[in-house]
Amino acid sequence: MEKIIKNRRAKFIELANARVNRAIKDLQLIGNLANKRAYEYSEKDARHIVRALEAEIDKIKDRYKSGSEKTNNIFNLE
Repeated sequence: MEKIIKNRRAKFIELANARVNRAIKDLQLIGNLANKRAYEYSEKDARHIVRALEAEIDKIKDRYKSGSEKTNNIFNLE
């Protein structure tokens, strides 16, 4: 039983490191979109992006508190 727990912990650490680093890189790339010299966007677009990211972070926080299942939301900027 202890070996199973260690294996599950090791898998968690492996996946967490990879996924969190990938998410950080993706967030940095999203941040690059704020460059007004390279891109054109409205303040409404920026608020929409930030709200979507904040909402997803809030859902992650709730999942860690409750251990609940994920929900699928798709972001779409129109």
